[in-house]
Amino acid sequence: MIDQSENHSVNPRTETAATFRDVLDQRLSRRGFLATGAAAGAVTVSGCADGLSPPEQGGSAPSVSFAEIERAVSDTIAYPEGYTADLVIGWGDALFPDSPAFDPMNQTAAAQERQFGYNNDYLGFIELERSGGRVTRGILCVNHEYTSTQLMLPGVAADYPNSMTAELCAAEQAAHGGSIVEIERSEDGHWAPVIGSPVNRRITARTPMELTGPAAGHARLQTNADPTGRRVLGTMNNCAGGITPWGTYLMAEENFNGNFLGELPEGHPEASNHARYGVPGGWYQWGRFEDRFNVGTEPREPNRYGWVVEVDPMDPTSTPKKRTALGRFKHEGAESIVAPDGRVVLYMGDDQRFDYVYKFVTAGRYTPGDRAANRDLLDDGTLYVARFDADGTVEWMPLTFGTGPLTEANGFGSQGEVLIEARRAADLLGATPMDRPEDVEPNPQTGRAYIMLTNNTRRTEDQVDAANPRANNGVGQIIEIIEPDGDFTATRSRWEMLVLCGDPSDATSGATWNPATSEQGWFGSPDNCAIDPEGRLWVSTDGNPRTGSNDGIWSMETEGEGRGTGRAFFRAPAGAEVCGPRFTSDGSTLFAAVQHPGDTDGATFENPGTRWPDFNDTMPPRPSVVALRRTDGGAVGS
Repeated sequence: MIDQSENHSVNPRTETAATFRDVLDQRLSRRGFLATGAAAGAVTVSGCADGLSPPEQGGSAPSVSFAEIERAVSDTIAYPEGYTADLVIGWGDALFPDSPAFDPMNQTAAAQERQFGYNNDYLGFIELERSGGRVTRGILCVNHEYTSTQLMLPGVAADYPNSMTAELCAAEQAAHGGSIVEIERSEDGHWAPVIGSPVNRRITARTPMELTGPAAGHARLQTNADPTGRRVLGTMNNCAGGITPWGTYLMAEENFNGNFLGELPEGHPEASNHARYGVPGGWYQWGRFEDRFNVGTEPREPNRYGWVVEVDPMDPTSTPKKRTALGRFKHEGAESIVAPDGRVVLYMGDDQRFDYVYKFVTAGRYTPGDRAANRDLLDDGTLYVARFDADGTVEWMPLTFGTGPLTEANGFGSQGEVLIEARRAADLLGATPMDRPEDVEPNPQTGRAYIMLTNNTRRTEDQVDAANPRANNGVGQIIEIIEPDGDFTATRSRWEMLVLCGDPSDATSGATWNPATSEQGWFGSPDNCAIDPEGRLWVSTDGNPRTGSNDGIWSMETEGEGRGTGRAFFRAPAGAEVCGPRFTSDGSTLFAAVQHPGDTDGATFENPGTRWPDFNDTMPPRPSVVALRRTDGGAVGS
C-alpha cells in the first residue's frame, strides 16, 4: 500500500470542527468508554442504538492472552514469549522443480516467473487437509503489490532512471502479480512450500486474462493489441484481496496509474478520466520500452487496470478474469461474506486520500458445493458506495446507470462506463471522502464489518466530518459498520468509531482507546486486518513508524468492557509494513506478509535499512511470508 498523492478536489465541509467534535463524541463507541487525548476531552456516552447494553466504565482484561512485545525500532522481527516465527517463503524462492536458484545480482524475467515474487501483500489460505485436529496442508495465495526498483535491482540507483533497461523492466513486471503455492506443515509444526505441487503458479504482468461483466468489450477498453476489449495482458499492483466462498482467489488491482508514462494528445476524451486516477503516474520506466504502458500510444490501456481479478487456484491452466461489475478504482481488498438470503457481498476500499468505501452485492445466490453454479456470480450484481452520515447511519448508494446523476447528461452512456469511471460516479452521488480506506473485513459471527482508514495528512480543518474527524490525520482510525440483523446486503446500515489511532498520552492527538490499552498497545496507520476463528479482530499497520515504532500486528478488542483495547503482538523489521494477516481455521497459525523490508529513507540495493531475513551481506532484504505459532501448539492469542 503505497501512500498516494491526492489528485482530485474535495468540497470543503460547511460545518465547524467543533461541531464535528460534538458529533464524534456521540459516535465514539456507544458501547464503550474510551481513553482520549486531553485536548479532545473525555468521552462518556451512554445509550445503545444497536440494542446492546453499555459496559461499565473503565478497562478490562483482554480476551487474548499473550505477553505484549515492546514498541521499538529494530532491524529484525519480534513476537511474544512462547511463540515462534517460521519463514515460509520469500522473494526469489523456488516454486517449481525447474526454478533457478535466486541470483539477486543477475535478475531476469525468465527466472522471476519461476520464483516467488516481490513485495508480498495479501495472503489467502485455502485449507486442503487436517490431521489430528490440526490444519496440515493448504494453498497460500499471495499478491505481489509493487517493486521497490532501487532496493530490488543492483546498480540502478546511481543513475536512475537512465540505468533502467528493457530487460530490467521485464524483470520488474515478472515480480508483480501473484504466487499460488501449496504449503504443508511438518510434524514439528513448521510450514514450508511443496515444490512442484500441481497447483503452484506464478501470475505476472504478462499473464493473459479475460475481461468479463458489464464493461467487457466496451470501446473504452479496446486497444491496438486487443480490438475486442475483452483480452488483456497481466495484472499489476495487486494489494489486498480475498478468497470467495467457492474457493477462488481475488486479486485487487490498486495503484495501476504508476505503471504508465507518456502524454495524451491534446483534447483527448480520456484526459479527465486519467486525471481522476492519477494517470500517468510515472513510477516505472516500462513505457520507454513497451507501447502499452505509454498513454500517448495506447490511451485506453489504463482503463484495463484497476479491477478485481478472479483466479481459480485449483487449476493453474485457467484464465484469470477481471470482473468489471465490481468497478474500477484503486482496489484495496475484496473480502466476501454470504448474506442470510444467500447472496454474496464483497467489501472494498479505494486506497487514496479522500476516496471511498464500496460494497458489491451479487444478483445470484451462492450454491454450496457447486463451483460451476458459482463460477460467474461476480459478473452480475449491484455496486454501492458509502455515505457516512453524522447521525451514525450509512447510506449505500447504487452505482447504476440511469439512477440519479448517472445518466447521459453527465457523460455516462452505459453501465460499462459507470464502472470504468466508478470514482467519478461516486463523486456525483455524494459519497463520503475517507482517510485512505484500505482493508474492509466482515465478521461472520457478528454481522459487522471493520474499515481500516490508514491516514490523511492532507485533510484540512474545513474538510473534517464525523467519520473523518481530524485534520492532518497522520495515524488513521478504525470504523465499525453494523449491518441490520446481520444482513450484509442492507442499503442502510449504522456505523461506530472503534478507535481513533495515535498516542493517547498526547493531549493534542485526539486519540481514543480503552483505558486498558498499555503503552505498547496503541498504534497508528491501520492497514489490513483479519478475524480469527474466535471472532477477534487483528490489525496490521503501514505507517506506524510515525509513532516511533516499527509497523506490526496488534489484537483489537471489539466487544464488551474491553472494546477499544489494543495489544502488541508482532513487529516488522525496519522499513517494512505488515500485510495480509490470515489465520488457519483451527487458529493455530497466523500468517503475515512482511513487505519491503529495508525500505528506509535513501535505501538502495547496496545500502538497505536491514538485510532481513537472511542477514547476509551478499543478499538484499527479501519480502517474505512468516508463520506465527505458539510453541505449545495452541491457538494464537488464546
